[in-house]
Amino acid sequence: MTAIDSGLTAWMLISASLVLLMTPGLAFFYGGMVRGKSVLNMLMMSFGAMAVIGLLYVLYGWSMSYSTESIGGIFGNPFEQWGLSGVFTSTETGFEFAVSDGLPTIVDVGFQVTFAMITVALITGALADRVKFGAWLIFAGVWVTLAYFPLAHMVWGGGLLSGDGPFASIAEPVDFAGGTVVHINAGVAALILALVIGKRRGFGKEPMRPHNLPFVMLGAGLLWFGWFGFNAGSAYAADGMAGLAWVNTTTAAAAAIGGWLITEKIRDGHATSLGAASGIVAGLVAITPAAGSLTPVGSIALGLIAGVLSALAVGLKYKFGYDDSLDVVGVHLVSGLWGTIAIGLFAVDGGILYGSNPKLLLVQIIIAAVAVAFSAIVTYIVAIAIKKTIGWRVSEAVEIAGIDLSEHGESAYESLGAQRVFAEEKK
Repeated sequence: MTAIDSGLTAWMLISASLVLLMTPGLAFFYGGMVRGKSVLNMLMMSFGAMAVIGLLYVLYGWSMSYSTESIGGIFGNPFEQWGLSGVFTSTETGFEFAVSDGLPTIVDVGFQVTFAMITVALITGALADRVKFGAWLIFAGVWVTLAYFPLAHMVWGGGLLSGDGPFASIAEPVDFAGGTVVHINAGVAALILALVIGKRRGFGKEPMRPHNLPFVMLGAGLLWFGWFGFNAGSAYAADGMAGLAWVNTTTAAAAAIGGWLITEKIRDGHATSLGAASGIVAGLVAITPAAGSLTPVGSIALGLIAGVLSALAVGLKYKFGYDDSLDVVGVHLVSGLWGTIAIGLFAVDGGILYGSNPKLLLVQIIIAAVAVAFSAIVTYIVAIAIKKTIGWRVSEAVEIAGIDLSEHGESAYESLGAQRVFAEEKK
């Protein structure tokens, strides 16, 4: 039995806890951005994702992601480690734990399940104000099974998009902490769902302003804090690489705030708190796949451009008419794509700006494109199946009044009008 490295184990437990905090942080970030009549539903969708994924990951999610029995390089055998079989065994004297490179595998399970949770929760930002809670929970369970677990296997579990896959013959693919698996995956899913489910009532015709900007900024702060577990934890060691990822993460986020606010100031004449909070997230998203490949100076460029790109991209929904309610596409898909592809430009080892040939850039474009196509196809199939069966949307009356009372029997703030609509719906 391999000896356990207590320092590494402690670091990874802390990192897992930090990443777990990101999902409640996201709930506050999104919750503040919606109107007051739907804030509880927004919070509940994130917490519901935690509940569903927390169970499925233990049953078969870990096995589908990291099984040694790969099915076509697309997903692992879900039954090889069903219920975490082989991760630990019970004996007459207690438990014995599988250990890899000094880390108990059960700790890695805890770390990885938090990534699955936040990925699914990210999608909820595209669905604000109009979706049945039950339909969301079903989608969360099916989508994480058919989209997230396979993509995690493809990128991190030795599958098609990993260093063991066919594209590695061009250059070693890089996704340090989840540009493809998390952000491109969730961003594409958000776009497909926004198209399938349709717009909110009054979208583009009436103001739908955030009801609580302090919530938004609090959520962004919690996300930034938790992201250190996300990126620095992905070094799988309390060492210099973790330190580099930590500094790159902070630097990129800081630069992205500047990029977003400068864009806002030029375009709208104001530098807003919502823009600052969104800029933080854009920078964090962009640096996620690249945190171990760039210098801090390179991270400034990456983050600055991410802030500008996402600040411009969030307006595309009005131009093209899709209702991505809380800008998942503009922030996570756009900055996720930028961060993944920009590795081919800014990476110290293999980046064009460091004198290398374009092989790394090519392979980063390929894995980003494959992730987009895979996520789009799976999400569309699942979304249409739900639409044709139980349906996605609440009634028009409930949507107008706010879905907190209808879906949860509660309201964050007293609203007599909403209570009357709820009472009529119950009849």
